[in-house]
Amino acid sequence: MIRRIVMAAAIGTLALSAAACNTVKGAGEDIQSVGQAGEDAIN
Repeated sequence: MIRRIVMAAAIGTLALSAAACNTVKGAGEDIQSVGQAGEDAIN
């Protein structure tokens, strides 16, 4: 019983961390594209 709870918690943590990585990566790409657009406007 405890083993199932631990496995469920581990799988849930893994899923949430994978989703968080994708979110942070997407936000970084958005910030980079805004910086590029600003640079293009200046030039």
